[in-house]
Amino acid sequence: MVKKSRKNAKKKSWKELSPMAKFGTVTAAVVQLSLLVAAQRDISRRPAEQIRGSKAMWRMATLVNFIGPGSYFTFGVIRRPAGS
Repeated sequence: MVKKSRKNAKKKSWKELSPMAKFGTVTAAVVQLSLLVAAQRDISRRPAEQIRGSKAMWRMATLVNFIGPGSYFTFGVIRRPAGS
C-alpha cells in the first residue's frame, strides 16, 4: 500500500468539498470574523486604563485568527470586581 505524502496531495477546490465541509468552513469564518469585530469594537470603546498593554498592540494581535481575539478577551482586558 502506497501512502500519499502531504506534499503530493492535491488541494480540493471549493466545488470539490462536501456540503458538510463547506458548512464547516463558512461557520468557522463567521465565528472568526465575529470575534475579530467584537474585539476591535471592545478595544475602541474601552478606556486604555482597562486594557493591559497598548491598544495598538492588541489591535494587531486580534488579527491573528482565533488566537488573537481569544487572547485579548482572556489576558488583555482588566476585569474589576462587580462591587467596584
